Amino acid sequence: MLAPEAPFPLAGGGALRTASLLQYLAGKYAVDLIVFRQPGESDPRQALPEGLVQRIVVIDLPANRRSLAAKALRNSVRMARAVPPLVDRFSGFEREIADAVDGRHYRLGVIEHFWCAPYCGLISKVCERTILNLHNIESVLHRRCAQSERSPAGLVHRVFGDASLKLEREWLPRFSSVLATSATDAELARAIAPAARVSVYANAIPLVPLPHRENDQAIVFSGNMEYHPNRAAVRYFRREIWPRLRDRWPLLVWRLVGKNAAAVRPFTKGDPRIEVSGEVKDAVCELARAQVAVVPLLAGSGTRLKILEAWAAGTPVVSTSVGAEGLPARDGEQILLADEPAGFAEAVSRLLACREMRDRLGNAGRLLMEKEFTWEIAWQNLDF
Repeated sequence: MLAPEAPFPLAGGGALRTASLLQYLAGKYAVDLIVFRQPGESDPRQALPEGLVQRIVVIDLPANRRSLAAKALRNSVRMARAVPPLVDRFSGFEREIADAVDGRHYRLGVIEHFWCAPYCGLISKVCERTILNLHNIESVLHRRCAQSERSPAGLVHRVFGDASLKLEREWLPRFSSVLATSATDAELARAIAPAARVSVYANAIPLVPLPHRENDQAIVFSGNMEYHPNRAAVRYFRREIWPRLRDRWPLLVWRLVGKNAAAVRPFTKGDPRIEVSGEVKDAVCELARAQVAVVPLLAGSGTRLKILEAWAAGTPVVSTSVGAEGLPARDGEQILLADEPAGFAEAVSRLLACREMRDRLGNAGRLLMEKEFTWEIAWQNLDF
């Protein structure tokens, strides 16, 4: 398995999806793991469960400046070259990967994320079968970000969306199998690359006991705050929805839970009723502290692990249609859907005002998660 980010600890949607597949593979094969590490991150070996892999190779990424000016310069160069940002970030490590697999032979070669798909040629030389595990359809993600953003950000996403589409058409058919997060994403992938062999491997989470619910007068948004759709969702909620709820519910607190909290500070500072918790050890237990989980996404791809974790916590969810895409949840049964600010605020208020409704939606979400979105259930769709 080649992964651009560490699968453990289980923090964030990307890690959860990679870890679920790694856990499945480790039950059937002896697994070697090649994983990238960002500057300043801890050693991925320390968080891996003992005995899960037989060998791990860590590739250290070079440091890059994180100021807005530095990011703008990098993206300008990427736009000129028509190379999507994360494809660019994880490129250029052919020698390290070739050294890691030199002299070995594998039944399977699994590549996590589209960003590492260019290494298919190297991996396929030593593997009988190659698998690409898509976490998103990158061209769709950039196109939706372009639609929800003003210029110049919208223009940047359009360029990267076109570049991603070109690369998807080229790379997806090269793999023995491509895994998509949902039937919706599988259809999108087949439309982009009809020759690709695409199947569904659903996002899922480990089955955990229903946590104790504290029911603080709080709402919660969870996720990696640096991920562009999450950052845009926080900005949108802060400007368009939170003022309506803040005025109507004088004791209500809005909590933001997830790593890279600094990315949303410009939208949250100055309001003592917005709590930015940062990364937490147990996201499900943290979500159980709130009365409502909000998913005000305006763009995205794949399916949202934040919704599955809220269901695991028994916490009712209010989401946009994009936020809930790919999940078999019905409005009013396992989730409330609202695409306009006034409607979204009203849906949250309905839940805050009625504990019976919160319990009904939260219990229905938990049952759906148990039935369709645990690791063991998702593994049943794998054929390798």
